[in-house]
Amino acid sequence: MKTSEIRQKFLSFFESKGHHVVSSSSLVPGNDPTLLFTNAGMVQFKDVFTGKETRPYNRATSSQRCVRAGGKHNDLENVGYTARHHTFFEMLGNFSFGDYFKREAIHYAWELLTQVYKLPTEKLWVTVYQEDDEAYAIWADEIKVPAERIVRIGDNKGARYASDNFWQMADTGPCGPCSEIFYDHGPEIWGGPPGSPEEDGDRYIEVWNLVFMQFERDASGHMEPLPKPCVDTGMGLERIAAVLQHVHSNYEIDLFQALIKAAARETGTADLSNNSLKVIADHIRACSFLIVDGVIPSNEGRGYVLRRIVRRALRHGHKLGQSGLFFYKLVADLVAEMGQAYPELARNQSRVEQVIKQEEERFSETLENGMRILDAALASVPENGVLDGQTLFTLYDTYGFPVDLTADICRERSVEVDQAGFEAAMARQRDQARAAGKFKAVEGLNYRGAETRFDGYEHLQGKGKITALYVDGTAVDSVAAGQDAIVVLDATPFYAESGGQVGDTGVLGLGSARFQVLDTQKIQSNVFGHHGTLLEGRLSLGDEVDAQVDGQRRARTIRNHSATHLMHKALRQVLGEHVQQRGSLVDPDKTRFDFAHDAPVSAAQIAQVEQIVNEQVLANQAVAAQLMGYDEAVQGGAVALFGEKYGDTVRVLDIGFSRELCGGTHVQRTGDIGLFKIVSEGGVAAGVRRIEALTGDNALAWVQQTSGTLQHAAALLKTQPADLSDRIVQMQAQLKSLERDLDQAKSKLASAAGSDLADKAAELSGGVRLLASSIAGADPKALRSMVDQLKDRLKSAVVLLATSSDGKISLAAGVTPDLVGKVKAGDLVGMVAAQVGGKGGGRPDMAMGGGTDEAALPGVLAQVHDWVQQRLEA
Repeated sequence: MKTSEIRQKFLSFFESKGHHVVSSSSLVPGNDPTLLFTNAGMVQFKDVFTGKETRPYNRATSSQRCVRAGGKHNDLENVGYTARHHTFFEMLGNFSFGDYFKREAIHYAWELLTQVYKLPTEKLWVTVYQEDDEAYAIWADEIKVPAERIVRIGDNKGARYASDNFWQMADTGPCGPCSEIFYDHGPEIWGGPPGSPEEDGDRYIEVWNLVFMQFERDASGHMEPLPKPCVDTGMGLERIAAVLQHVHSNYEIDLFQALIKAAARETGTADLSNNSLKVIADHIRACSFLIVDGVIPSNEGRGYVLRRIVRRALRHGHKLGQSGLFFYKLVADLVAEMGQAYPELARNQSRVEQVIKQEEERFSETLENGMRILDAALASVPENGVLDGQTLFTLYDTYGFPVDLTADICRERSVEVDQAGFEAAMARQRDQARAAGKFKAVEGLNYRGAETRFDGYEHLQGKGKITALYVDGTAVDSVAAGQDAIVVLDATPFYAESGGQVGDTGVLGLGSARFQVLDTQKIQSNVFGHHGTLLEGRLSLGDEVDAQVDGQRRARTIRNHSATHLMHKALRQVLGEHVQQRGSLVDPDKTRFDFAHDAPVSAAQIAQVEQIVNEQVLANQAVAAQLMGYDEAVQGGAVALFGEKYGDTVRVLDIGFSRELCGGTHVQRTGDIGLFKIVSEGGVAAGVRRIEALTGDNALAWVQQTSGTLQHAAALLKTQPADLSDRIVQMQAQLKSLERDLDQAKSKLASAAGSDLADKAAELSGGVRLLASSIAGADPKALRSMVDQLKDRLKSAVVLLATSSDGKISLAAGVTPDLVGKVKAGDLVGMVAAQVGGKGGGRPDMAMGGGTDEAALPGVLAQVHDWVQQRLEA
């Protein structure tokens, strides 16, 4: 039974039992910011289990794609060395949300395994939690599993419920016992049944885990029965496929065999049992699906995990002797195997290939050099020795070798790595970077007062009481005129820099006192510091001041900020859903937006983005903001920015067709943006592009300036602006024609000059002619042509011509064919160039060179006669 058929039979079976078939969710969890990747089938249903979300069905089944290659769940180091570890795998699952419970879950599992998949009942063992008499009775009395094949698993971690057969979502919350189903591979394989001393062997393999959520655990450890118990199950597709295809290793199933053969094809490997082929076959799945779900290689977070996996695969290809690009070529084979089950993979094939190929090109440049460094370092490390942390750091920092990649190589050679030394080297680098950086003055301020209430969404002016004053980082009771200070208020309309939006400027006033606010920064997450200078008067703790934001500056800033949201949405529409914000700067002058994308944005795509945004501006829709729970917001379609941290309650902003989580200030209607114009686009890092755009009066000023430049250029070229492009093309053609005519004229002049020079050639022995001459004002490009002409005219000759301009000497030497056995042009021009502060070389019959010492040139040319004569005589 093929893997694709096993997957489909599972889903169809549970659909026949009233389960709703739910598509696999993204590998990037949408409802759990604590998870790096989706690592189990229940992740997308987490909020349903906890009661935060309801669905129109209470039974579900899915085949969920999962990754365990980073964070708490990291199987990366085991991949390629064991029979069942993968970075990417599929988890088959059936779920009950307060509907059926243990009896139905157990009966469904047994029916599927024994009647649909036709597994022999005598090959199946089950485990239950030691206190779960209910599950034991169902297995023993209803399913009729013999008592000797039902194993009670007790608490083995020093506390009640601390058992491999007691599942919990976290330290508190839903939890309950679980029942696992094992398959016996037979006595020819070492290992004992679950619960025995030999349980870590490979004879008895867990294939399915049935989790019975029946308790709510509080902080004190008290277990309260859930009013509606739930079921969460998980069965690894690859494991059950190995059982049903009668093979012991997951890598022997049909899906992996196809990928292993493809890896062997691309690496030229004949031995299909080579572990490196397993690594490559596993990693192409993880890399491809991560890219499909919007992850791109980078140096942090999920992108770094992807980079580690790609580079680990490339290293194993290098180990097999493949030094060229090969990994991206396996995407087509993966699509052939899994594209039908996951159409999004087939749709994104070309993009996945492009991203992987770019990462291959990037790493292949350094892989060979890095491996030489590592090989040299390991040569001096004895077996079972330790590779020092500084070498680990050098490989990571200079050659892009992830630490676990180096550790992987070291393990193959029975060498450990100095992880502590690596961390120390990393810490030193961070300290140096921190010392070199310029930090805001808010760092180190010891503030213990009340939080600042921000009133700036609705107002640009207000009143606030001074709760703290700082001068040069020290808390003071008052500030005098002329002093630079930081003022903290209990309430303010000033926006503090956050989320890419710069802080407000303006004035704080009290009577004759006037404090100019030059910037607003957060001292703490909810404490705002107003940075500036007291222009006149005095301010003291406890004073209540009038706060006035610079309205024009704020208006320009919020136009740019609101346009950024619209542009982000438009980019995702035009370029693809993989586009994710990687940073932004929104100030009164512009919006600067960095985003994940692996290719330049074309002029046509930029124009399309501009059109979409300006359509939203013209629609003049009202902008709305509301506070809601994070999970509710994300489920409602709000975009959570990559890498941002959010609390339980978030601010959801609707601007036109865009919905994002954002705490910044914005326009009231999209029409307030006025005009949107992209003015630049380029790359700033691997896989990251940057766009700068203008709005409102800034955009208008740019358009007017550009139009003025266009009008002026058209006037200079005596045409209309609409015809300017055609006029430029016409002038370029004319210029090329003139350049050709000029080259021909120079050639004629060179020919004429050559005739004059030929008369100056000296006569050497044997009828050989020698010409070594400096030509004032000659075109350096024409020297070669002149040398060729002189050789033709003089028949048997050695020619050296020189010219100089702006302190730069150009040399050209030529030797006729009958003399190249005795005198070589490359040697001649090299000799002359070396003595005038330069270098040169070339073929025996023609060579070029140059130098900088014009004063030495006449003397060197005088030496050429004797130099050539000596070689002729020799």
